Amino acid sequence: MALSRLSHGTLSALVSATLVVATAATASASDSFMDPQGPIAAVQKVHLLRATALILIAVVPVLVLVPLIALRYRRRKDGHAVYKPKWDFSGRLEFVMWGVPVVIVALLSFYLWKATHRLDPYSAAFGETPALNVQVVGLDWKWLFIYPDLGIASVGELGIPVKQQVAMTLTTDTVMQSFMIPALAGQIYAMPGMTTKLHLVSDAPAKMQGENTQYNGRGFTKQKFQTLAMPADEFTAWVEKVRSNGIALDVETYRVLAMRSDRDEVQAALGTPQMPDNALYFTLDDKGLFNSIVHRYHGGEALSTDQQPGTAEFGQEAPK
Repeated sequence: MALSRLSHGTLSALVSATLVVATAATASASDSFMDPQGPIAAVQKVHLLRATALILIAVVPVLVLVPLIALRYRRRKDGHAVYKPKWDFSGRLEFVMWGVPVVIVALLSFYLWKATHRLDPYSAAFGETPALNVQVVGLDWKWLFIYPDLGIASVGELGIPVKQQVAMTLTTDTVMQSFMIPALAGQIYAMPGMTTKLHLVSDAPAKMQGENTQYNGRGFTKQKFQTLAMPADEFTAWVEKVRSNGIALDVETYRVLAMRSDRDEVQAALGTPQMPDNALYFTLDDKGLFNSIVHRYHGGEALSTDQQPGTAEFGQEAPK
């Protein structure tokens, strides 16, 4: 009876642990390209699985044959091992040993070349619908998303419409950073004074996490954002919500935003009750803000953001 109760308790614990793991995996599914939410991540998943399968063709025989050979030709006294002191070559064995890896490398090279062109971040092969333009600025330690055609901007939240191409232009107003939304597209580097591009599209409504994968200081772990893929009508409503509840993104607001502060700190400085707890909304009067950020480095006039959050000067103009 005691053994039965113990077995029943153990089984219940195992079932509970399995459910917890499954729930955690489901909750974080949209944060990985293994559960793709767009065509780019889908190609990345297929490429990984194909490459893994091809490599296993060479790896599995080695893992199986090494212990079998060691067992078959171990030192023993029963005389069953064949002794061939003059044997040193086998054409069939050489063909298999060299031919299979050559074929695998050739196939991997072909699929890598094909995937590289398919996943070109500058490629805009996602239909004829005009793309949504989003300008992305990496800051310490947050991402600023500017929608120049819509007159809005956001931090901590990237809204995109489903089934519509998103054309991103990226830079940073600080050190080099690496932009990535795993469930939609692979990482791409951004550098101050320079721009790069990334095109992506979402297949269905979803909430996905984006982040910076390039370590850049104490706030690195908090430099994340939510990507909200929405149907067209919901995206229009989101744009109106940002426009209605946002504050003006002027020079002084941007100066506070660009300081070395994580999202929680800048949320306390610029957030309002009308905004979500994990996002900042802005209205954009200057559609040339992104270009001015890029060109400022060309003239050697980087923005001064020496103040730290929590000081009396936080939110005021930096001393010259």
